[in-house]
Amino acid sequence: MLFAILVMAALGLGASLGLGIASKKLAIEIDPRIEKLTELLPGANCGGCGYAGCSAFAEAVITKGVEVSGCPVCAASAIKGICKELGLEAGEVVKRVARILCAGGNDRVGKRFDYNGVRECKAAALLAGGDKSCPYGCLAYASCIAVCPFGALSEGPDGIPVVNDARCTGCGKCVAVCPRDIIKLVPLGKAVHVLCCSKAPGKDVREVCPVGCIGCKLCEQVCPFEAIQVVDNLAVIDYNKCVQCGLCVAKCPTKAIVNERAVMAAAA
Repeated sequence: MLFAILVMAALGLGASLGLGIASKKLAIEIDPRIEKLTELLPGANCGGCGYAGCSAFAEAVITKGVEVSGCPVCAASAIKGICKELGLEAGEVVKRVARILCAGGNDRVGKRFDYNGVRECKAAALLAGGDKSCPYGCLAYASCIAVCPFGALSEGPDGIPVVNDARCTGCGKCVAVCPRDIIKLVPLGKAVHVLCCSKAPGKDVREVCPVGCIGCKLCEQVCPFEAIQVVDNLAVIDYNKCVQCGLCVAKCPTKAIVNERAVMAAAA
């Protein structure tokens, strides 16, 4: 019995020594800057950077040269401070915020049938494509509101979600959850938007929505900067070219193109 105990003790000691040596020989050195950067990042782990959390993003910044400005949650001043402390270069930061590109709220667009299922957009869309008369419009079951980790979305009076720019970080969670692909990330400060995502012919759009894009190309013809084009029956704005002159807004016959600043000023 004593011999067996001694043998087991010797085996245990040998295994411990072996593991200790192996841990030192096979240890992977972690750049201390990765840990430092992880501490400096907001810690939201929202995935808006395209990586699985702040730690993975920090590793990508240090080992792959990804710019810190890829973190949508960090303010420009915070990014500059982080880069300065770590000796990294800060790229140009252009904040992007979510926009719901649909104006066909429940007061404007009707329902094809009464939906009594799970109050969630993807679930509603699975049933015959959704209950909304417009097959491209917002279903208004608040999935984007529920998934936003920053409380940047709230339900509007017509069912269409409203974005709080001050809270929106551009993480993209709302974009990913929308089954209709009507939520886009746009540069903050851009006020002219096409609030429609329908690619149906103009005649079909008019039958279901009074404020939908009918693909008439009047906006395209009037824009002196070639900042808006009709693609697949839908007007699309190039925000890099748009100077927000408002000519397309004034020309649009269905008012599918809006200037947010003008709308807010009128409501004030």
